[in-house]
Amino acid sequence: MTEQAETRGDWTRGGSVIAVAMAIMNVTTYGYTILAARLLGPGSYGAFAAVMGLLLVLGVLQLGLQTTGARRIAAHPESVGEVERALLRVAVGTAAVLAVLCLVLSPVIDRLLNLDSVPTAVLVALTVLPMTLMGAQAGILQGERRWRALAALYLAAGVSRLAVGGALLAWRPTETVAVLAVLLAFFAPVAVGWWALRRSLPHRRRHATGHHDERSILRETFRNSHALLAFFALSNADVIVARDVLGDHQSGLYAGGLILVKAVLFLPQFVVIVAFPSMSDQQDRWSALVRSVGLVLALGVVSTLGAWVLSGLALVFVGGPEYAEIRGQLWLFAILGTVLSVVQLLVYSVVARQSRWSVYLIWAGLLALLVATRGVDDATSLAVVVTVVDAVVLVALLAASLHRIRPGATAPADASRADATAG
Repeated sequence: MTEQAETRGDWTRGGSVIAVAMAIMNVTTYGYTILAARLLGPGSYGAFAAVMGLLLVLGVLQLGLQTTGARRIAAHPESVGEVERALLRVAVGTAAVLAVLCLVLSPVIDRLLNLDSVPTAVLVALTVLPMTLMGAQAGILQGERRWRALAALYLAAGVSRLAVGGALLAWRPTETVAVLAVLLAFFAPVAVGWWALRRSLPHRRRHATGHHDERSILRETFRNSHALLAFFALSNADVIVARDVLGDHQSGLYAGGLILVKAVLFLPQFVVIVAFPSMSDQQDRWSALVRSVGLVLALGVVSTLGAWVLSGLALVFVGGPEYAEIRGQLWLFAILGTVLSVVQLLVYSVVARQSRWSVYLIWAGLLALLVATRGVDDATSLAVVVTVVDAVVLVALLAASLHRIRPGATAPADASRADATAG
């Protein structure tokens, strides 16, 4: 069997396994959110939603560790043991520092989020520990292309949250208990990750090169987190803009449309997970990027056609008859989700090749979005402007990526080696 055929087979097997696991994880996580909304009521659920939003921001470090581990192992499979040990040490250290920082700031978090519960803010600090460690474990499994083990980790993350959260909320439906359930549920994927990595692959050669020490991994983690934070800001700024430039009714309609945007954005997440190790390999990154962009676009086209043809069903998904005013524009929100899903893939391509300047294209797009949306006065106009701005960012990132990794292009110095030299 040729190397190309093996790669295609790996994509097919890995994509299928990860797609199913992530679908179940997303459904169970969404199920817990719906359950919490129903059992807590609007007041308490608002506090819980605020905490989950903060954890989403703090989770950028988790994703930074995951991409660092996956990229280094995929690019340097001969150093898997060295990367694994250093990455886990960095994960424990950074998780501890972030948790202590959140613990010290727990009174500030309590006041900022209007929780009226310092213990709930303390639970945020404790949740950071297993959440961050899970990111490092997932990165190692992703870099080694151990798709079944990674799928088990994702399944544990989603199913445990619904199971533990449902039981605890049935016992005592408060926002503190809801956050406690999230904390306890994170230990399930960490346990799966520990089990999968417990032998640390003793049959592989484990020579130390000195290119993957804690300092270089920490630097790359911060760089990767910066890139992912830029995407997070770009993809979430519009809901804040909507509250600022539109009235309550129109901003509410736009928020309803964003439910479809997020669904289309997360639909091809499995493509990003499976493609990232190949995008980190200089030999495979061109074909991996072209193939994955094509697949994400195909899924987006199907989603957009579905939102257009089955607009009534899509309307039920985004909130029901109260959002009927945007029924005819739901296909536009599906296009926005498609554009963002491709931008997300390209951000991971930027991380995979360790480009530092391409990240500023994302921040420039955010600035352009904030300026261009000042004159909009309804949900549809805002969706059009945001889609156009994000599409420009997409084209810029795609052009930069294809230029940098085109066949025959001179590859930049490996970031891990550069860090080792600088250190």
